[in-house]
Amino acid sequence: MAALQKSVSSSLVGTLAASCLLLIALAVQGGAAVPINDHCGLHKASFEGPFIINRTFLLAEEASFADNNTDVRLIDDRLYQGVSMKERCYVMKQVLNFTLEEVLLPNSDRPLPYLHDVVSFLEGLNNDLRLCHIKGDDRHIQKNVQNLKDTVEKLGESGVIKVIGELNLLFFYLKNACV
Repeated sequence: MAALQKSVSSSLVGTLAASCLLLIALAVQGGAAVPINDHCGLHKASFEGPFIINRTFLLAEEASFADNNTDVRLIDDRLYQGVSMKERCYVMKQVLNFTLEEVLLPNSDRPLPYLHDVVSFLEGLNNDLRLCHIKGDDRHIQKNVQNLKDTVEKLGESGVIKVIGELNLLFFYLKNACV
């Protein structure tokens, strides 16, 4: 009986040691070394509230009245050039980050209707996507997003207005890519 207990005990210790080594190896890699793609998704319910849909579309419409550049479209399928279907949500996460950090937050003092409501909504989506990473090299995605950023920068004030005027498109592209 004592021999059986000793055998079970050493087997249990060996399994426990192997499990600890596995956990340590995973911890050392962190999230950055092995990015996760499973967290690239949003809940459908986030896009179904008539309140936020209405506010987003009214804000975009208000800004589009001031948009004189009808030849340029920022949010379109060019963002997906060379991008697989399962990477599209990650692309839109990058576009959302840019929209919030470079356009909306620095311009949050503008007297636009519902701007604060829409920014809060988009910040919530951005928070939901915080664990969204891509497996492997994302240079092709960064290149597409950089093209968007460069266009906005080149357009200057008109680019800021265009980004705000296309929030309705951002809404749909996020929904289609991440739900």
